[in-house]
Amino acid sequence: MLDPAEIDLSTEICGVSLPNPTVLASGVLGLSGEVLARIARAGAGAVITKSCSLKPRIGHPNPVVVDYGAGLINAVGLANPGVEAIVEEIRLARELTRSLGVPIIASIFANSVYDFGTTARYISEAEPDLIEANISCPNVEEEFGQIFSSTPYVAAQVTRRVKASTSIPVIVKLSPNVPNIGEVAKAVVTAGADAISAINTLGPGMLVDVETGTPIISNKVGGLSGPAVRPIAVRCVYDICRAVKVPVIGLGGVMDGRDAAEMITVGASAVGVGTGVYRRGIEVFALIVAELRDVMARLGLASVADLRGRGLPQATER
Repeated sequence: MLDPAEIDLSTEICGVSLPNPTVLASGVLGLSGEVLARIARAGAGAVITKSCSLKPRIGHPNPVVVDYGAGLINAVGLANPGVEAIVEEIRLARELTRSLGVPIIASIFANSVYDFGTTARYISEAEPDLIEANISCPNVEEEFGQIFSSTPYVAAQVTRRVKASTSIPVIVKLSPNVPNIGEVAKAVVTAGADAISAINTLGPGMLVDVETGTPIISNKVGGLSGPAVRPIAVRCVYDICRAVKVPVIGLGGVMDGRDAAEMITVGASAVGVGTGVYRRGIEVFALIVAELRDVMARLGLASVADLRGRGLPQATER
């Protein structure tokens, strides 16, 4: 058995080095530069801001997040202060984390293909290490409320617009709510995506208070995340990594080191953590790192590179 302390957990996404493969997922504690820096100091390998839009968005009234045991259901409504405010928070986070070597990833969304490009251009002024284009949000202008990642064609349109608007590497965030996520992955990579993150929330789902007969969250329905979706997330990451050869951030129910190892085994270069922060606190990153070291030591694997893709068919090895 290897000494866990000697295992190399560093990884890389689009030429950007991470000290370990854990990543704060977008939508979780990512509005403030101070908080992003706090998460970095707590042991995350990278941090992603909350998804921001061109203009501020209020979102839905509380309650917007419910932990029902098997996972979380949420309908925050993409609340954010707008891209100009997030630019300043990223600049602050960069200053506070300069000595830590923890990359900052800016997540963006928009209501139209055109606005995706404009938002990408503005967020680039903050010089994040990577940009995540969240294409799992409603496309009210072109698709009458369907998500941008609902079809390969529209997903590729957004990707091209974002890539044309920035010189920073672009991660495209995909939804599991599609017939064939591998085909969507192929389309966005062909359109220029440098990396992929998957999955966004599953659903929508609903929880009802049987005493009052009313939905528990204010929006009535919301996205499902947490341990309940992990098997679907693992399958999606597997399908993506078989379809394309760009780095993938696997997320969806990663709660501990064993879950992280599972994602990396099917090809992920890094793993996003969201519900795990709610359940285990910001210490979750250091805990997952320690648990992942133990798993890899038991398996006799000395690096993330040795673990990555062990569960993929030989023909698609990277």
